[in-house]
Amino acid sequence: MHDDVSGRMRLHPRLTGLGLAAAVLGELMLTGRVTVRLVPGQVQLAVVDPAPTGDAPTQYALDHLVAEPTHPVGTWLLFLARTAHADVAARMTEAGLLRPAAKRLLGSTAQAPVEANKAAWPVGRLNLAIERRQPLRMQDGVLFGLLVATGGSRLVLWDQSPQYLRESIAALPATLRELIAQTEAAVGGAVISRR
Repeated sequence: MHDDVSGRMRLHPRLTGLGLAAAVLGELMLTGRVTVRLVPGQVQLAVVDPAPTGDAPTQYALDHLVAEPTHPVGTWLLFLARTAHADVAARMTEAGLLRPAAKRLLGSTAQAPVEANKAAWPVGRLNLAIERRQPLRMQDGVLFGLLVATGGSRLVLWDQSPQYLRESIAALPATLRELIAQTEAAVGGAVISRR
């Protein structure tokens, strides 16, 4: 969750990391690479397709999921959150969406979007759909759910309609609803523990 112009974080770095980690897992789920499986006492991720993803953040996550398949989703979120911000920023810089961080005397500056309108469009598209009460595409439904799970929705969404949220999340497949629920739990744990 970053400012569309300056690139500065709007959420605490831990919450941003958890949201980005969940987004990486969501990408793997949306492309059919990973699914959720219920094991007694745990919700785990199961690799469906271990073929290369062609993308560093998703490949990093997939490689770890293949190597250690028995960890619960919450553990994966915490693990991936440690490097998610840097990993996703590197991918976006490579794609020409972010400017490289500028080195300054007292540190480096936040990576700003190359085009502010392009950076703002996903949330703008989501706000328009919410305002018009339109059904969300699956990808936007996941974005919406993760914004709410991390607390970012209160910063960027114009309308905080609980009914629309319930309906939009309910329209998602069970595996994606579980990812959003696990993200919300991890965020709650991070807020309470402040580690």
